[in-house]
Amino acid sequence: MSLSQERPAQGLVVAIDGPSGSGKSTIGRHLASSFGLAYLDTGAMYRAVAWYARERGLALADTSPAVVASVDQAAAELARALPLVEPLDPEEQVFVVDGTDVTAAIRTSEISTVVSRIATNLAVRAALRERQRAIIAHETTPQGWSGGRGIVAEGRDITTVVAPDATVRILLVAGEEARLARRAAELFGAADEAAIEATRDQVVRRDADDATVSEFHVAADGVVTLDSSTLTLPETLEAAIRIVEQGRA
Repeated sequence: MSLSQERPAQGLVVAIDGPSGSGKSTIGRHLASSFGLAYLDTGAMYRAVAWYARERGLALADTSPAVVASVDQAAAELARALPLVEPLDPEEQVFVVDGTDVTAAIRTSEISTVVSRIATNLAVRAALRERQRAIIAHETTPQGWSGGRGIVAEGRDITTVVAPDATVRILLVAGEEARLARRAAELFGAADEAAIEATRDQVVRRDADDATVSEFHVAADGVVTLDSSTLTLPETLEAAIRIVEQGRA
């Protein structure tokens, strides 16, 4: 029996940051399952706003000055009123917006292409951060989905802005080629040259865009860096579990 199974975590908050393709979602879900915690995918929240904005007719791909300001303002208003049901069960990640299951829709290339427009909107970020903090706080109380055991939250600026006082803070990184190969395998079922090139814009460009409003390449003080470039998934998970165990000791 593992240490995590022997000692249920009470009020544990694990914050994970990292660039695209570093494995945040996979490791975050595994950690939440291992420790019996809730799981919050904050990146999916930005994708949900992008989907909702497109459904409402916002021209997210239009970067002309005459359109940008009005679209950004409208997107912020949608984010503040977003009718999203956030799934906190790491084993059952179904996202519902205004009664529609968007679990698959928010992962499409159409959304990936425009989600940085949402993620770099400071008003959107402010609205979603407030929502994320409320969810994290709720999951450390007996009334939360996890019964007060705690939560794993992953995204871009979770360790520094959303949950800087988290029990454990991890920056999960990996080399660019490793991240591209993983994302290509996820999207196309292969990591050959064509698949990697088809993925490059989504990963590299989005990281560059998001880096203008968020720091997720360098660990802040007190944040533990975990480089998964040469690690298998089981090895990365094992290392992450050790970091959590040590951090909450």
